[in-house]
Amino acid sequence: MKQKTKNIYLICSFVLLLIIAYKFSFSNTIEAKNDYNLLAQETSAFDNMPMQLAILKQKEKYYDSLLTIYKLKDNSIQNSLLKTINSYADAKNIKISNFIEPHQIEQGDSKINTYQFTLEGDYNTIITLIHQLEQNTKFGEVINLNFEKKKNYKTGRFYLEADVLLSSFG
Repeated sequence: MKQKTKNIYLICSFVLLLIIAYKFSFSNTIEAKNDYNLLAQETSAFDNMPMQLAILKQKEKYYDSLLTIYKLKDNSIQNSLLKTINSYADAKNIKISNFIEPHQIEQGDSKINTYQFTLEGDYNTIITLIHQLEQNTKFGEVINLNFEKKKNYKTGRFYLEADVLLSSFG
C-alpha cells in the first residue's frame, strides 16, 4: 500500500472513531449536563420558596387591611354597601326607600355591577352620604345622581328624593 492510501484510511478511520465516540460517549455527557442544568434551576426555584411565601403572606395582610379600611369584609359588596348606607341613614335621619338588585354588565373579562337605590332626606346629608360612599368606602363611583322634590299628600309636606346609581368593578 502506498502512503497516500494509508493516510486516507487513517483519516477515514479517525472520522469514524469520532462519530462512534460521539454516539456513545459525548452525546450522553452533553445530555447529562443539560439535565444537571435543568435540575439546578428547579433547585434554585425551590430555594426561593420560603421567601416568596413570606412575601405573599405580607401581601395578603396588606390586602386584608385594605378590605377592613374600606369596609369590604367577608360578605358581598351589595351587603356591605347596604350596611354602610343603613348605618349612615340611622345616624343622619335619611330614609332608604328603594334598593334594587344590582345590574351586571360583562365587558370582555371584567364585570361591572350597577347598584340603584333611592334616598329621602335633606340635600346636605344626602350629598355627604354620596361623598362618603365614593371617597371613604371605595364601593365604586356614582355615575348618576338625580334629585327630585316630591310632596307627601297625607301630611302636605315636601321632601327631597335622590335616585343614585353606583357602579363598581368586580
